[in-house]
Amino acid sequence: MSMPFRYITPITTGAATGQVAGVYRQLAEDFGLARMPLFMTLSPAPDLLAATWAMLRESLVAGDASRTDKEVVAVAVSLANRCPFCVDAHTVLLHATGAHELAETVARGGTPTDPRHARLLAWAMATRTAHEAGAADSAEPPFPVALAAEHIGTALAFHFINRMVSALLTDDLLPGGVQRWRLVRRAGGRAVARTTRRRRTPGRSLPLLEGYPDGSGSSTGSGSPDGSGSSIDMAPAWTAGSPGGSAIAAAFAALRAAAGCGGELLGPEARRVVEAQVEEWDGAHPPLVGGWPSDQTACLPEADRPAARLALLAAVAPYRIADADVAAWRSATRTATPDGDADLVRLLAYGAITAVNHIEAGLSRKARA
Repeated sequence: MSMPFRYITPITTGAATGQVAGVYRQLAEDFGLARMPLFMTLSPAPDLLAATWAMLRESLVAGDASRTDKEVVAVAVSLANRCPFCVDAHTVLLHATGAHELAETVARGGTPTDPRHARLLAWAMATRTAHEAGAADSAEPPFPVALAAEHIGTALAFHFINRMVSALLTDDLLPGGVQRWRLVRRAGGRAVARTTRRRRTPGRSLPLLEGYPDGSGSSTGSGSPDGSGSSIDMAPAWTAGSPGGSAIAAAFAALRAAAGCGGELLGPEARRVVEAQVEEWDGAHPPLVGGWPSDQTACLPEADRPAARLALLAAVAPYRIADADVAAWRSATRTATPDGDADLVRLLAYGAITAVNHIEAGLSRKARA
């Protein structure tokens, strides 16, 4: 059977120990799947794996908001980011919630017949593009304030996850792309329906984050993951007023810290170039013709360009990462597996979280207003 993994060799469920094993156990219990390719791709970097799972669990899986509504957000963001793997996976999970017609409508890019779902879909798709997000910000959000943390957290989780999936997995959720058949999607939904519809209590993933910043200006343990003891900003305003908001804030803080550490794989000037380009980015997909992103990295020393290129691609267009890009980076850094797997995952995560931070800054303006 063909495997969906690109560029890395994941830790299998049988070989997992420690933090990786803990995440895999929770995946099996809360998702009903013992083997999830996305999380397996992150397994070479256990701290990043745990933080990504916590962000997904605390926003999408746990809480009071409708799982159907949050799956609409997941599919919408995945459509905006051109991540067919995630679109297919969460179409299956929409079927698992019992929303069969809705699942097929959003999967084919249609507009839901329910006006509330239509607004939710439009809002989530607009979160990628700065000017569209600004327009969405000016309108009343399509969910109550008490549920904002779960909806916004789900959107941000998928802006990160889509980028990692597009970079490290093939497009096919199942061999031969059979997940594109409606009957297969519906059957897959039935297989995980009981687990998907079960209400999950917030916070269960947080013990996996011991030592990470907790989003409130302190940490869940003795210091930050890099050992510096430093923390990051206070909890985002959009997490306030929600029963599960503190758990989502803690998970988001951990994800930003773990993914941000990948920036250490670039020199200071390369980091400045990547972050400046993302800061100016309007969320649009870059054209296929022209010099992007080579023109943006041309000012860097030649040895720094492959890493900066991968980080920029991960931030803006991860679906365009090619074998040659990864090979050039490995050659420039003389990095090979298995240690190279962890570095590659962290480098891509740095690019992804740089984009997520940019998107989150726009979404949080409304919450602060």
